[in-house]
Amino acid sequence: MGFHYAVLGAGKQGQTIAYDLAKNGDANSVCIFDLNEEIAVQAKNRLNNLLEIQIVTAQQLNVKNKNELAPKLNSYDTLVSAVPYFLNELITEVAIEHNINMIDLGGNTEIVKNQLAKNKDALNSNIAITPDCGMGPGMNITLSLLVMEHFDDPKTIHIYDGGLPQEPEEPWNYNLFFNINGLTNEYDGSASFIRNGKIEEVECFEDIESVDFENYGLLEASVTSGGLSTMPWTFLKQLNTLENKTLRYPGHWKDMIAYRRLGLFDLNEIEINNQKIIPREFYHHLLAPKLTKENVKDVCLMRIIGSGIKNGQEKKIQLDAIELFDDSTGFTAMEKWTGWHASIVAIHVTKNKITGAIPVEKIITGNKFLHEAKKRNFNIKLKKI
Repeated sequence: MGFHYAVLGAGKQGQTIAYDLAKNGDANSVCIFDLNEEIAVQAKNRLNNLLEIQIVTAQQLNVKNKNELAPKLNSYDTLVSAVPYFLNELITEVAIEHNINMIDLGGNTEIVKNQLAKNKDALNSNIAITPDCGMGPGMNITLSLLVMEHFDDPKTIHIYDGGLPQEPEEPWNYNLFFNINGLTNEYDGSASFIRNGKIEEVECFEDIESVDFENYGLLEASVTSGGLSTMPWTFLKQLNTLENKTLRYPGHWKDMIAYRRLGLFDLNEIEINNQKIIPREFYHHLLAPKLTKENVKDVCLMRIIGSGIKNGQEKKIQLDAIELFDDSTGFTAMEKWTGWHASIVAIHVTKNKITGAIPVEKIITGNKFLHEAKKRNFNIKLKKI
């Protein structure tokens, strides 16, 4: 018996999710929904051509309209939300009311906590709710579990990850692989880490350090917000250190620090020459076109260094993962890591009939994910150091 999947959002990640659900999810059907029906249809046609089977369908849907959501989604086993994070609480309500598993790409830890607080409702509805899947938070957390599973008593986890153009261009040496609103959201505020066995809030752009990646040279890693989701609270009594930093080419963080100090990240309205503007919107209006170039081949990099006790001795493990743009499908490295982590989780909860509102760090083991990642040719290597 096959399953019926719904994907909300026909953008880049939504298409990659739908592709993997259709290919690897024992799917009878996959429907991709979008506010713009034409975009949904284009996505459907592209995916069916790639899959060489007519399995993906398309429908128009206004995700903001709860009355429209319910009747269109109630025939599906599992939905994956690839729409902006602020819509996920509404979608969660619909999923619970109509007994549909829900996986999403998250993006805001407070919203995620609200979703996870509905565990009893999810159990009563016999469904799974797992937010914050994707690349980070998401795959970085799951692969941290893989590292931790090598120890009898894990102690420290340091995560470095990022998506970059393979051939950077001055002056920013960066290209947008997802919405600029999400990027600035990551660059503002603070991150929750475990340091010395306690939760500590660390400001974005703090503690910049260099990380050397083979073939990509010396990169700079900085604190950004939200990359660990609820993981610090889950492992507070187990880990002494848990940190996550974002990788960029040298010089990127210096520019971003200057923009933030200038006030360009501010959301409070200001008035200039009798014109009211929001600095962040103005900043996005100017910068997004500069960072958005078509057909840019990307690379995603991840390094996780863990330490702990194994058989009574202190050990250290390093995991390196590298993903490249896929010429055969046109999927970017970031689309694959983001979309396929979400689809792997969606397939896992659907096939195994998992129930409850479960955080991403508890939904699937590192070894189980590695098994699925290998099916998708993810390049993940582990070594003792």
